[in-house]
Amino acid sequence: MITFVYPHLLYLLLIIPVAILLFAWSRAAGHRRLARFGKPEILTRLMPDASKYVPWVKFSIIMAALAMVVIILARPVSTVSPGTDDAGEEKTARGIEVMICLDVSRSMLASSTDEPDGIDRLRRAKHLLERLINKMTDDKVGLIVFAGDSYTQLPITSDYISAKMFINSISTEMVPTQGTAIGAAIEMAMSNFTPDDKFQKAIIIITDGENFEDDAIAMAKKAASAGIQVDVIGIGSGEPMPIPVSESRMHEYMRDNNGQIARSALDAETAEKIARAGKGIFVDGASSTAINDLDEQLSTLAKTEYLKRSVTPRSQQFPFFAWIALILLVIEAAMLNRTISWLSRYTFFNRNKKK
Repeated sequence: MITFVYPHLLYLLLIIPVAILLFAWSRAAGHRRLARFGKPEILTRLMPDASKYVPWVKFSIIMAALAMVVIILARPVSTVSPGTDDAGEEKTARGIEVMICLDVSRSMLASSTDEPDGIDRLRRAKHLLERLINKMTDDKVGLIVFAGDSYTQLPITSDYISAKMFINSISTEMVPTQGTAIGAAIEMAMSNFTPDDKFQKAIIIITDGENFEDDAIAMAKKAASAGIQVDVIGIGSGEPMPIPVSESRMHEYMRDNNGQIARSALDAETAEKIARAGKGIFVDGASSTAINDLDEQLSTLAKTEYLKRSVTPRSQQFPFFAWIALILLVIEAAMLNRTISWLSRYTFFNRNKKK
């Protein structure tokens, strides 16, 4: 039996009937425009290579491939993997829910050390995140990226494979609006938890601490009053470092209105205030014990029993649908838009009956 890790993504299949209607309307509109130049019977003779059916066939293949892609995104898994007795089955687990808010503003491209050419803050943050997830066993985790705006990248889940995959794909280009709105990220994290009061919840903010957009401390207090712990991992050093223009231009630096190189430093004081307001802890990301300290803090939260569906590599079913999508796209690319010569000998919709 096949189930889906993200069944809500199957709603994307609704795009297909909409696309079919738009394509049909486009084809009809094209025929109406063509009819202005003369009778369709005569124009058809002038375009012997134009096919009535190939565009529809190609479009149908593309829609089928799109359906396969949507199914892949929904992560199909088998409840019992082939050759095993328990892979993919539900089991009883005990854990908490953790929403991770990762700062992806351009200042996160600055060096995380006192050296301008040191490892950038974003890469260090992603490394810390992977280590943190490696320590998790039965906890649920979600991911939000933020700068001037906030976006949910991964809804709350116990699928650590997907979590690591999303972490590896994070970049500063994901949020077009620059800035650092930590408060908005906390608010979004609060709304992303499972609507179940029995779970103990925590928000982990990974940032260089420079908040310019809103009152993050007030929002952290609001989270704490709702029983949600807010912890902060500070990334960077106290020494102001130049901010690269982009990930592809790491040796070109942003400049302020006076033409001076823009610099950014870890605002540990603000980060600590946010953590205190959220009844959590502040951890220096440069510390060798950062993840252990955070893990100990999370262990103070009581774990809740729930049913967890194990997702193992052997239970993953998306490769089957990926191969179908690939084959369909190859077929579509190989098909020409003109009439297929061997099909021209057949008449599928001839209304004129022989007498």
